Amino acid sequence: MCGIAGLHLRSDVLRPRLGALTAGMLRQLADRGTDSAGVAVYGDPRYAAPPGGSTVGVLATPEQLAELNAVAELVPAGPTTVLRSALGYQDLLGALHDAQPDATVTSWGCDSVVLKGAGHPAALLDSFGLDAATGWQAVGHTRMATESAVTAAGSHPFSAGADICLVHNGSFSNHATIRRELQADGVQFDSENDSEVGARFIAHELAAGADLDKALRSLCERFDGFYTLLVATQDSFAVVRDAIACKPAIVAETTEWVAMASEYRALTGLPGIENALIFEPEPEEVYTWKR
Repeated sequence: MCGIAGLHLRSDVLRPRLGALTAGMLRQLADRGTDSAGVAVYGDPRYAAPPGGSTVGVLATPEQLAELNAVAELVPAGPTTVLRSALGYQDLLGALHDAQPDATVTSWGCDSVVLKGAGHPAALLDSFGLDAATGWQAVGHTRMATESAVTAAGSHPFSAGADICLVHNGSFSNHATIRRELQADGVQFDSENDSEVGARFIAHELAAGADLDKALRSLCERFDGFYTLLVATQDSFAVVRDAIACKPAIVAETTEWVAMASEYRALTGLPGIENALIFEPEPEEVYTWKR
């Protein structure tokens, strides 16, 4: 079933409340997915890279990553540890691979981090310290596993490019075929989750020169199945649904923010919701908001 929640701020006044507002949305959706949960946060100074540097999320403990203390600040956040470094992300990822070659990377870039893990959303959100997060955008997910194992690596969001993440409610029926095609192009995977295939596909399209709108349209053309997707980048927030739009999605928009959730109840705690423009996204129409 799964639950999706995302918040894109247009007003800097709300930046101190980003985490609390997002956590409130995800707690409303905890019963849609009790297996695991995760969130991508954009712009939180606790995690964002120092000037000229990078930030990397890793499913490992600070103790397991201790030898990286020489090149990065290690910030614990529940099952995820965040590495903040003056190194560029390629050098930081290289150092991580040398130290822990089997560690699962949750995200990399300079402005965002993906925190995720297996377990009940309520406990995970507390372990992430999400209520205290600040920033300008967040994307979250509560998972009810249907086609792959309940693991931290298989939880959402999935990040497959710098400051890019995806959350998904639904299932892709032809993900194995597209996975093989991407693997033939050298793309590597961290899980058997079908949603990761969608994330890797979008990142592959972006790397080839497509913008986010075109990448999501290409996904609609290539992927079969049922899906509602919320995708975030360093400057964008985008929603798309499959051709028959069978998975729920609600968008609310004001002059101060844009929010998307699987159910309206997740939006009710947002400031000014009573004056928001509220609508259901149309099938296979890509909705994109820019920073």
